[in-house]
Amino acid sequence: AFKEIIEEYRPQCVFLVTTCVIEIIGDDFDAISEGLSELYGIPVLPVHTEHFKCEDHLPGLERTITVCAEMMKSCDSDNSVNLLGQRMGDFATTELYAMLQKAGVKIGLQLPCGCSVDDIKNAAAAKVNIVVNDIALPLAQKMQEKFGIPYVYFNKFVIPEKIYEAYKNLFGYLELELPGELEGLYQNAREKIEKNKGELEGITYIYGNTPYAVFEMNCFLSSLGMVPQVIQTNRYTEADEPYAKEILQYTDPYVCKAANIAPLQYVYDVLSPYLYLGHEFGNRLRQKGIAIVHSDRASGMLGFEVTGYLLQQLVKSVREAKEYRKELGL
Repeated sequence: AFKEIIEEYRPQCVFLVTTCVIEIIGDDFDAISEGLSELYGIPVLPVHTEHFKCEDHLPGLERTITVCAEMMKSCDSDNSVNLLGQRMGDFATTELYAMLQKAGVKIGLQLPCGCSVDDIKNAAAAKVNIVVNDIALPLAQKMQEKFGIPYVYFNKFVIPEKIYEAYKNLFGYLELELPGELEGLYQNAREKIEKNKGELEGITYIYGNTPYAVFEMNCFLSSLGMVPQVIQTNRYTEADEPYAKEILQYTDPYVCKAANIAPLQYVYDVLSPYLYLGHEFGNRLRQKGIAIVHSDRASGMLGFEVTGYLLQQLVKSVREAKEYRKELGL
């Protein structure tokens, strides 16, 4: 099968993804990959995806990205930045990209979206790695250890101070002056928060699944006076603890390790929230006096634009929920 792949596609590298059956049988795909790499003279990289040990598909993405470090080689720095972990959207449309462009910063590797094998091989030319999703953290840590390249964690934060901090860290590593307009963007985000805070205070919600960082986002919403009743999440890490502790200063929500709407539907009648953040059936929620907060567009955003977009969607959905509840006499 591998011989046919080589003859038909002439690939520059091949990922051997195991899946459940291979992992249960116990075939040594690390040794197989090494042997095939020597035989055909190209990188053959094993990716272990024993899904029966995982909560979801994200470990497979993480391991595929991380194993790319095996292809990377030492090279002179070209003062570029690598973007690691963006799964959706176009980086070129983001606020972060615009700030880097204005500062004359070259964009290097974009993994997993929009890159070639040569881009991966030359990734160590970057001065800084920007990590925009947890799935890329292990790769960034490997590159820091192997090549001495620092990384900045720049997730889809909504807390303006976290966003500003990420910008400052990034431009500090780049040894460049912080773009002047960032102060204006920060102040604008704070003004939007103050403007909308009154309309959001006391609004109850269930958190399902969004592009945002789960506990950072819920911490932000709690600080606005909103009330999370249920937070669904598939993982809880040490980095989440400070946010969880702050949430508990405001309220004490239920937390469940799933984002499955089917078994949770009875909760709507028990808790009667105003909002559902995530994916659900809008008509079903409306019948319960609940509005859905659409946030998928945030997948293609990075920077203070994330804060503004979220506030806009929240206010819109709160007004819808109040109309629904009025119609139902709630």
